[in-house]
Amino acid sequence: MHFNGVMSNIRRLAALPSETFFLWGPRQSGKTTLLKERFPDAYRIDLLQTDVRMRFEREPARLREEVRAQPGDRRVVIDEIQKVPALLDEVHYLLQEDQRTFALCGSSARKIRRSHANLLGGRALKRELLGLSAKELGNAFALTRMLNHGTLPPHYLSDLPYDAISAYVDLYLKEEILDEGLTRNLPVFSAFLRAAAIGDTEVTNFSNIARECGVASSTVRGYYEILEDTLIGAFLPAYTRLAKRRVQRAPKFYFRDVGVVNHLVRRGRVQEGSETFGKAFENWVFHELSVHQRNTHHPYELSYWRLSSGIEVDFVIGDAEYAIEVKGRRSIHKRDTQHLLQFRNEYPAVKQLVLVCLEPVPRVTTDGVHILPYTDFLHALWADQWTGDR
Repeated sequence: MHFNGVMSNIRRLAALPSETFFLWGPRQSGKTTLLKERFPDAYRIDLLQTDVRMRFEREPARLREEVRAQPGDRRVVIDEIQKVPALLDEVHYLLQEDQRTFALCGSSARKIRRSHANLLGGRALKRELLGLSAKELGNAFALTRMLNHGTLPPHYLSDLPYDAISAYVDLYLKEEILDEGLTRNLPVFSAFLRAAAIGDTEVTNFSNIARECGVASSTVRGYYEILEDTLIGAFLPAYTRLAKRRVQRAPKFYFRDVGVVNHLVRRGRVQEGSETFGKAFENWVFHELSVHQRNTHHPYELSYWRLSSGIEVDFVIGDAEYAIEVKGRRSIHKRDTQHLLQFRNEYPAVKQLVLVCLEPVPRVTTDGVHILPYTDFLHALWADQWTGDR
């Protein structure tokens, strides 16, 4: 596959508003490409260009002068806005006084918040662009490719994904995070990245990772915040409402791109039947749910459920309305449904129990568990069968 040839056809899910908005997303998620296609006539300012960035760092008021030289109905796109947070005061002024519309994109709002910069006081909508979903890829989606290449467009579409992912991790996740001033201790942060990747899809134990990296638990929590703020990863909260028995309350953590996890833990090729395939498969289901969550007209909460005894359900949609277990196998047995049935014992009002797997044909067990091939899971999800009636 060739990146340039198909990008225009696959980032079609993101619904961008006509008003001013922030578009956040990890590096290489396609933000710039998307904005160029949606707003081809916009006035563009790319703060990745050193001379452009230095121009506005020296004199932020130039933004007001340059924008006012453009037609009043022309949208202004500012790429990597977090690199010059002072520009947001000028954006705020132009929004208020001139009714200009902006598209402001970047890979992290962390630097803006830490510098106490202007986040426009609720005058701008917020959108997030994650990696590619199966819905966007259509016929170009292949599960094994996704679990090995990852979800970021240049990785998924590359014929040499391992080189691309290696460069992404080494040059961006390490050096660029250091350049942005998000952390000053690169060797420790690198060790943390590997430890966090080993724990991908699992309950987060800050103390264990702190011990392994030789730092305080508070430092590890700060590192996880960096991964969240740069949209490299996300916490999945525990479902604890109306719990009859003792439940796990610590969150689980998922990297947004499974290809990055593969690289950090040196998995090699992920093959069906292995334990790493199962973990990668669960990561992908989380990703698909996350993308759907941001693009549905029926917003919902996403969590997981785990008893202190170890009984666990991977994903809970809404207020215990749907429970989803994930098994990266072609043959599902009665024992594989036991955690879902236990969830129903705890929450009898659950609407549906779902097990997503690799079996070729959907079926419903005598206990009422819906066994869904991953292709049927995708169809049900994107048809809003679980969220459209909310």
